Amino acid sequence: MTAALPDRLTVGVEEEFLLLDPGTGENIPVAEKVLAGLPEPIRRRSRREFRPSMVELVTDVCTEAGELTGQLLANRRAGAETASAAGAALTPAGATPVAERFPEPADDPRFRAITGHYGPIAGDPSVCGCHVHVGVPDEELAVRVCTRLRGDLPVIQALAANSPVFEGADTGCASWRCVQLDRWPSLGAWPHLESASDYRRTVDALIASGAMMDDTMVLWWARPSASFPTVEVRIADVCPRAADTVLVAALIRGLVDTAARAAADGRSAPELPDALVGAAHWNAARTGLDGTLLDPVTGRARPAWDAVAELVDRIGPALRRHGDLDLVTAGLDRVRREGTGAARQRRLLAATGLPGTLARLAAEATD
Repeated sequence: MTAALPDRLTVGVEEEFLLLDPGTGENIPVAEKVLAGLPEPIRRRSRREFRPSMVELVTDVCTEAGELTGQLLANRRAGAETASAAGAALTPAGATPVAERFPEPADDPRFRAITGHYGPIAGDPSVCGCHVHVGVPDEELAVRVCTRLRGDLPVIQALAANSPVFEGADTGCASWRCVQLDRWPSLGAWPHLESASDYRRTVDALIASGAMMDDTMVLWWARPSASFPTVEVRIADVCPRAADTVLVAALIRGLVDTAARAAADGRSAPELPDALVGAAHWNAARTGLDGTLLDPVTGRARPAWDAVAELVDRIGPALRRHGDLDLVTAGLDRVRREGTGAARQRRLLAATGLPGTLARLAAEATD
């Protein structure tokens, strides 16, 4: 039996950042120096990543959006300061913008095992995401929530797209990170699963087949966290500014809250065709909010901002309960005026070239 839901769900965020040479824009392997220089408690919460040219900065568990904003800004400012001392720029870009000259994994037995198991795709250049954790009482409910999120996450993906540039060129995609990560097994849309036992059977089969190294390599866009009593949503690129991250986190908390209450009430999740869900994610990665998005529920394309408006209206009660509605409304108004991270990167690229774009991204990281 699932425990009762609290009125307000907790939220926490993990943000991955590139460490770039301020002169060349190339990824540089100074993560250990950056992490060692962080003040407590930020250092205790933060983690090394798969590549030594990346760091992951992590918040504590939060309830209020203001608290989350403060922790994100503190993390980013401390990270930028210690990165600068190590000769790097802490940069919130979702994909490697220039080059990864040192493709070896960080010096860690697990990372070496991943490289051995997955072969050439483990050598792909670094990508950075924003992972939002929302507290739920148990794994049974977390599985049902993830299934209910299948049709909604392409909208979040489009909103959070922030990786149009890869290895020196505009890819034509809003989220190259999502395109690149599609090469990995057990990464992509969460499958339609109805119970924790379904989830465990599926994971066990993937491990037994060799497609997945172990259960920590469940890397679907949503998943029950392997470490915390949360639903972890992994779809977003790392966001340019802390305010963008808070907007994404508030929307995801609203979605999880809405899905959890529907599941707790015994309402079944719609069975969406995998082909349509996959196509909706590809569409979102390709265009962001500049155009139409495929609705996997109806199978039809619609203007991207209509999809955003429908999502916000549907989760409105959850946003109000958490005190996030005004924040979300103002944040979406800002994105509509200024564009997504991907759209803004493209404008900067046209106006200032790649060096100017990367310098602006690094400067905005601490705004």
